[in-house]
Amino acid sequence: MTKKSPQVVTFGETMTLFLPTQQQSIERADSLQHRFGGAESNVAIGLARLGVEVGWFSAFGADPLGKRIVKTIRGEGVDVSRVIYNDQAPTGIMLREQISGRNAVHYMRKGSAASKFTPDQLDEQYIQGAELLHITGITPALSESCKATVFRAIELAKANQVKICFDPNLRLKLWSLEEAREVILSLAAEADYFLPGWDELTLLYETEDAELISQRLNELKAVSVVKGKDNRNVIYNQGRQTEIPFVSVEQVIDTVGAGDAFCAGFLAGICKGMSIEEAVRIASISGALAVQTYGDWEALPDWGQVEQQLHAKAYIER
Repeated sequence: MTKKSPQVVTFGETMTLFLPTQQQSIERADSLQHRFGGAESNVAIGLARLGVEVGWFSAFGADPLGKRIVKTIRGEGVDVSRVIYNDQAPTGIMLREQISGRNAVHYMRKGSAASKFTPDQLDEQYIQGAELLHITGITPALSESCKATVFRAIELAKANQVKICFDPNLRLKLWSLEEAREVILSLAAEADYFLPGWDELTLLYETEDAELISQRLNELKAVSVVKGKDNRNVIYNQGRQTEIPFVSVEQVIDTVGAGDAFCAGFLAGICKGMSIEEAVRIASISGALAVQTYGDWEALPDWGQVEQQLHAKAYIER
């Protein structure tokens, strides 16, 4: 393939999502909605809507579920030319329901096509030609081959001066905290941009001591953007700390995908040449807009919506 790489490249498993048509348990639901979700593809869709050239890839079963996902993501303007199909493994499935007012997620992804991804399936030139590689801590949790694939992608990026963005996306249903800690901290050490949540850091660093966590973050070469600390985001950059307040929201409808919206906004700001502080403001706006509508990726804003919020433009419907 000779096609030019997009500005941002990301990869990871995206699964078919089934959830009740009403807010009830799956056990008692008469019908289910058919959607999809995946942290990396959510970020890719968010970037495309914000005007950034982005490519995303994964592996799917040679089944209708996978084909439906790929067609939809392509329709959002994301380059999916490196997606592969595996006729020996299925597309992963997740089920989501509300129990006692809280979301519960059930995975049916063991042995999925994406979990069988191997380093030799990477298109090396595709990664080498990008400006930025985005990865998460979900992919290395899927299998040893997926973990090896993530580290190989990092090698390719670093050898070609491609910046690396890492969102830990800690998923303790996929691996133990001890396993996750070792791998995620190793990945954080390789990143140029590290986007953890405060709650994730307290688990990874085994402390709630803010000074100690700050010290650990300042030891990294990455610019770290910590989400959700006392209703603000905190930037750790070469020993300096900068606080960016949350964007206020009148009503939170659905927080699923808010972190991915934040990440997409941040990377869009970076790709548009903004300062770290400006990129975090874009990220905060993007996350705030996303939580006001239902959906993993459906609520991700476009650049016009972000600009309107950024400049406090009034919207008049005629």
